[in-house]
Amino acid sequence: MNDPMTPISVDEPFQFCCSPGVPCFNACCRDLNQFLYPYDILRLKHHLGVSSTRFLERYATVHVGPESGLPIVSLTADYTDKFKCPFVSPEGCRVYRDRPAACRMYPLARALSRNRETGELTEHFALLKEPHCCGFDQDGSQTVEEWVEDQDLADYNRMNDRMLEIISIKNQRHPAVLDIKSQYLFRLALYDLDEFRDQVFEKGILADMKLDPDQFEAARTDDVALLELGMLFIKKELFGETE
Repeated sequence: MNDPMTPISVDEPFQFCCSPGVPCFNACCRDLNQFLYPYDILRLKHHLGVSSTRFLERYATVHVGPESGLPIVSLTADYTDKFKCPFVSPEGCRVYRDRPAACRMYPLARALSRNRETGELTEHFALLKEPHCCGFDQDGSQTVEEWVEDQDLADYNRMNDRMLEIISIKNQRHPAVLDIKSQYLFRLALYDLDEFRDQVFEKGILADMKLDPDQFEAARTDDVALLELGMLFIKKELFGETE
């Protein structure tokens, strides 16, 4: 079987277009196993007008990775209807403006490598050309760089890269499975932002951390600032990392 993943450079064009007129429209929103990053949940819960706690209860499944002990959050698909995404409709995605990063990136895949000497990160892209997808038969061509810009991926990539950095630090400094308390803090600070805000401003969970006063105050009302604060907390509290 041919490998559907083909490496592609950032300035290389590829032919692809998805729209309601494509025969397979909405097909990729079924048979779903969609993992969610913290920033995905931040955007989705705002779009839906629900708290992060409610989003996790209603739309997400959380399990613990058997090797890492890290909480893993995935979108709860409708098992009664071919594991359909809960946000898809006959007309398309109901949360399109704030859809997850993986949906935005498709049909591309993105990975990062880090130079061990300089720490510099390099992006790598691949084109995922699945045989059932008719989008590759449509008119429309763009480079990888143009696709990333058109799909508004910059903020997603920036926040998701910071999450991957935390996972990398965890693997280096704490390769064992996280204990129950650490699992709870990881889930709280990165995925359940509304509950984390209560813990920060009502119960003083960050009282022992030296924080920038402006960033701390911004986190009262700005979820992105709060998520960034949560990432700092996890790096320090669980893995002893300071910036």
